[in-house]
Amino acid sequence: MKKLFSIMAVAAMVFVGTLNANAATAQTMPTSSQALVTAATVSIIQDEAAPAAETEKGFHQELKERFVEGGPGFMGIVLLCLILGLAIAIERIIYLNLSTTNTQKLAQDVEDALNSGGIEAAKEVCRNTKGPVASIYYQGLDRAHEGIDIAEKAVVAYGGVQMGQLEKNVSWISLFIALAPMLGFMGTVIGMIIAFDKIQAASDMNPSLVAGGIKVALLTTVFGLIVAIILQIFYNYIIAKIDSIVNSMEDASITLIDMLFDYKQKNKI
Repeated sequence: MKKLFSIMAVAAMVFVGTLNANAATAQTMPTSSQALVTAATVSIIQDEAAPAAETEKGFHQELKERFVEGGPGFMGIVLLCLILGLAIAIERIIYLNLSTTNTQKLAQDVEDALNSGGIEAAKEVCRNTKGPVASIYYQGLDRAHEGIDIAEKAVVAYGGVQMGQLEKNVSWISLFIALAPMLGFMGTVIGMIIAFDKIQAASDMNPSLVAGGIKVALLTTVFGLIVAIILQIFYNYIIAKIDSIVNSMEDASITLIDMLFDYKQKNKI
């Protein structure tokens, strides 16, 4: 125990002595040396802050610079694919959302109108409801007096027409999805050809001769893939929305035929 206290006392004395020596050295330091150290410290801080300021570019600024570096030729065509694809996708999304209806509520309203007011009352309900399901109901009810088989054929035929309306212009989105990366790859190939032409003309493998061409080539590929990814997300959403509406149409068609059959069994048609 005494040895432990002795060691701690010696360590404390050494520590205090070191602090006093450092304080004395700082007090005896010449003013010119302190100024030199201060200047060096400021210079180091500025050098460290300069890269940080350079890396603080906004995303839009960086994207704009990369787009300009890629060249207006292929980059402009890729951008056009993105604009046209987004325009078609937004139009389809708006149309599909407007075409979505509460199928169960519509079927219940049509059935209630059919039982209370007959075919004309049910047709009036369909006229006042938007969407392909209501249109299919209207076509089936309009042919109900010709028989259940004729009404079913009318529902199936008009269902195909409505499906075509839902899928209108969707194939253009898939075209732009395939076209954007292909244009990017084409720009890459052309950029590599230009880079090798520079090597052949200079008869030298200097990296600075080909770095610019390779950079442009890779940028066109990157932007083409980005456009394809964005459009693919919209395309999958549209396809899923169309499938949902088509399933509702098929279920509604079966429900309508069942309603007409029950209505005929009651000798009201």
